[in-house]
Amino acid sequence: MGAQGTRVMMVAAIASGQGKTTVTAALARRFRRSGQTVRVLKCGPDFIDPMLLERASGAPVHSLDLWMVGPELCHRRLAAAAREADVVLIEGVMGLYDGKPSAADLARAFGIPVLAVIDAGAMAQTAGAVVLGLRDYGPVQLAGVVANRVGSEGHARMVAESLRDIPLLGTLPKQARRLPERHLGLVLPDEVGDIDALLDALADELKFDDAAWDAMPPQTFDDSPLPPAPISPLLAGKTVAIARDAAFCFLYPANLDTLRALGARLAFFSPLADQPVPDGADAVYLPGGYPELHGETLAQAQHWQASIRAAHAAGRPILAECGGMMAVAESITDKDGHAWPMAGLLPGQVKMQHRLAGLGAQGMPTAAGVLRGHTFHYSRLETGAAAAAHAVKHPSGAEGEALYRSGSLTASYFHAFFASNPEAAAGLLLGAHA
Repeated sequence: MGAQGTRVMMVAAIASGQGKTTVTAALARRFRRSGQTVRVLKCGPDFIDPMLLERASGAPVHSLDLWMVGPELCHRRLAAAAREADVVLIEGVMGLYDGKPSAADLARAFGIPVLAVIDAGAMAQTAGAVVLGLRDYGPVQLAGVVANRVGSEGHARMVAESLRDIPLLGTLPKQARRLPERHLGLVLPDEVGDIDALLDALADELKFDDAAWDAMPPQTFDDSPLPPAPISPLLAGKTVAIARDAAFCFLYPANLDTLRALGARLAFFSPLADQPVPDGADAVYLPGGYPELHGETLAQAQHWQASIRAAHAAGRPILAECGGMMAVAESITDKDGHAWPMAGLLPGQVKMQHRLAGLGAQGMPTAAGVLRGHTFHYSRLETGAAAAAHAVKHPSGAEGEALYRSGSLTASYFHAFFASNPEAAAGLLLGAHA
């Protein structure tokens, strides 16, 4: 690995729902079981798929995105993964050419070949037209195809013959069990009792051309011209308490890395377990997650609620993102119509709905410049509080998510990617205002 080069592949498709995550997870688990070191990266903003891919590969999954993460950090992430691993898999986002920037833009920027996943369940020879279009529209360097939901060996032969000069590297049959999903995406791996058995079954069911894979040229990513940008230790001597459990699980690994690089000591706690904010915390970070699925438990977590109110009353900075904001509003009304009382630091009620309320890349203005990130939620906040600022949607420039302040609390549906502007992230946790 590393010096001799690593096999690097972008796993992409024509749209969501084709099986990108399933195929990436099956490949990661298959390569890992063969004794190879695997690293998986995720294109675009996402919290949930990386959790599953981390379980499949055995290593944390970092994000790649030319806008949110930036070209230089993407380059460093790729170089680090290639140094560490025999195989680097990058799961694309939506369709290959969707978004600005798209997965195709990322692949072209770094010369990454593409492995196209197609749902062949309702097609045969038309697969060739789909795949040739994917390759030539950009174009991209298309290394091969994995056909998902293949019905038989005869079906696989028809697909393979239609691809002309593009190899069919693998097939997956129609799965008796699919990876379970809910409104924001896949169910969290820890909630699926036999998740490792399911991943092993996918790896077993994947028919893959190892000889063709091994014949592909390896890649290297020289990052010597790209030393990491220096980060001032603005949080040196500070302890940041971070909620982390099934209700507060949407945490970019890069955010934690950035806080450590800023000099912070991290102290994790679980509101679901009714754990209070740790003693000595100088600031509190409440990331997103699924508080709407745990309304009753959070409503009964009196130690947690009392501690976050005490931290607020003491003026300790609190940063609440999406699910974190929901948990410090007055109440959450779930999809069944039950209203659960929350910590009440922010006036207003959160109500779940069946249609998407926010999605896409956004940048939040701060005193230290724009902090990049994204939004993705199915709830709305009904509040009379005035917004202190608004994020800006990328690339349209339209008004994005509201940012609210209530005393030492900063709250928004906006999920920040701290590495895009460490100084701005530190400012939020020091109580600095935009």
